[in-house]
Amino acid sequence: MRNNHRTKFVGMDVHQRTIAIALANDGSDGEVRLYGTISNTREAIDKVIRKLVSTGAELHFVYEAGPCGFGLYRHLTGNGFKCIVAAPSMIPKKVGVRIKNDNRDAISLARLLRAGELTSIYVPDTEDEAIRDLTRARNDAKNAERKAKQRLHSFLLRHEFIYPGKTKWIKSHFIWLAQLKMKHPAQQIAFQEYIDAVKECTERITRLDEEILKAANEWRWGPTVKALQALRGVSLLTAVNIVAEIGDFNRFQNPKELMAYLGLVPSEHSSGDRIRRGGITKTGNSHARRICVESAWAYRYQARVTQLLLKRHEGLPRDILQIAWKAQLRLCTRFRRLRARGKVTQVVVVAIARELVGFMWDIARRIPAVA
Repeated sequence: MRNNHRTKFVGMDVHQRTIAIALANDGSDGEVRLYGTISNTREAIDKVIRKLVSTGAELHFVYEAGPCGFGLYRHLTGNGFKCIVAAPSMIPKKVGVRIKNDNRDAISLARLLRAGELTSIYVPDTEDEAIRDLTRARNDAKNAERKAKQRLHSFLLRHEFIYPGKTKWIKSHFIWLAQLKMKHPAQQIAFQEYIDAVKECTERITRLDEEILKAANEWRWGPTVKALQALRGVSLLTAVNIVAEIGDFNRFQNPKELMAYLGLVPSEHSSGDRIRRGGITKTGNSHARRICVESAWAYRYQARVTQLLLKRHEGLPRDILQIAWKAQLRLCTRFRRLRARGKVTQVVVVAIARELVGFMWDIARRIPAVA
């Protein structure tokens, strides 16, 4: 017997080896049932799709963003089906529910998709995702370098070796390290391994920097990357990271949407006549938020166009340069005024980062992507 329901909402709880599937028929009181669990393979997914298509219903798919990536999304949309990837932090959850498993999650996703209560995330295309993977690998290498340096520093401190100079990890520091001699041969071996670990991480970062530069020059968002560098505190690596994480700036109707996406807007808990605002929401993309906050520190100095900025300004349109200078004048002044009012420095930096994002949006929307 042919199913009369026009739309089926398919909730999928995706894991490395399995996918739990639930179906919700259209209509607010339509049936929601568990379909079953299948293997996470294209063959098994296509088999389910053929069965569901044979009912004559239009299929809408959803699954939660997670470590399995966007391969399933691209497979479904590539075959002409509607699919969204739901933001985990924005999925409504019932208070007091203490039972959670794959089947319940799939049923919940199907029901919420039908009700229109799910927030989808932005899914980058394959090239944008590749650049993002490259920049995140560089960030991971930087974190590994920092930890390697901490381990070496702690080792030396335990054995009462203190560097007499002012700046570490430069040529003179490594010469000083090469002159140190431990009391026991085993300690000397451990010491050398710590030094080699730092150097390996540094070399890895250098290689990744070179590859990011090559990739940025050939990327469709290359002009946007170049334009963002007109802003103070936004180097090549910073611009590539931001664009790789955010993608198309034009998907945000106004800068406030972008600020909210990065979690840089104040949280609020108001009731009646009482308005209560707290710290920033910290929702959305944490990688891009961290980079924007780091860039905001550059505005603690007075506004001026340095020689480095002049070099980055070469070849950029006049309207982009005017926005960059306007950003300097406003943000440098605002930084000083907020500090003069007694605001905590970190709070000031976050406030500057929030406004800096608005200038980034204004610049990025003026630069079309290369097809």
